[in-house]
Amino acid sequence: MSNPTAAMVVIGDEILSGRTRDANMHYLAGQLTEAGISLEEVRVVSDVHERIVAAVREMSDTYDHVFTSGGIGPTHDDITADAIGAAFGKNVDIRADARDLLSAHYARTGSELNEARLRMARIPDDAVLIDNPVSVAPGFRLNNVYVMAGVPSVFQAMVASVLPTLTGGAPLLSKTLRIDRGEGDIAGPLGLVAQEHPHLSIGSYPFQKDGRFGSNIVIRGTDAAELEAVGSDLVARLDAVTS
Repeated sequence: MSNPTAAMVVIGDEILSGRTRDANMHYLAGQLTEAGISLEEVRVVSDVHERIVAAVREMSDTYDHVFTSGGIGPTHDDITADAIGAAFGKNVDIRADARDLLSAHYARTGSELNEARLRMARIPDDAVLIDNPVSVAPGFRLNNVYVMAGVPSVFQAMVASVLPTLTGGAPLLSKTLRIDRGEGDIAGPLGLVAQEHPHLSIGSYPFQKDGRFGSNIVIRGTDAAELEAVGSDLVARLDAVTS
């Protein structure tokens, strides 16, 4: 049985403008790999309601799990909750359980739960809250979509809350071979090995060092013994080409 699949929607003009470097995709990919869930697509979407709705609908229909980051804060451009509600035809309003979390938090810190902060309690009907141990304001799950904050420390805490609730598959393992030859020299044997093992992910990542070309061949799969065997087979074929 193949591993569950996942996709991610990164939301925010600041990512697309280059002002902010996204760290959440890298973190999520590593966590899902360990959990045996295959991250198969990541899409970066601007703060435009219709584009968020379209991306979430498409990915929700295509993958087992969808994770979003960004756009659930207190400012006018935090529109993710409304977009997720629209994607699934759900009303969005201040919800008592989310408001109570925020009210208790701001009472402890001596801050006012003003109208702007109350925006973070706006949750679509039927959504399940995602715990936020860092700054309290919750994320939420609606259907197979997990809506989380864009701030990396909060995003990571929310991922930690969500992952134990998901059923994964076998962890994805990888084996890397450094080949000190150009891709043009190794493409033939590499292509044959990839054809013979279509269930494995086999990628070539070229580099240049000290004026010489080479490539790191990365083989990914769930069976460590198979990765070793395929790696040895590839090295033997490459040696045969040059002998």
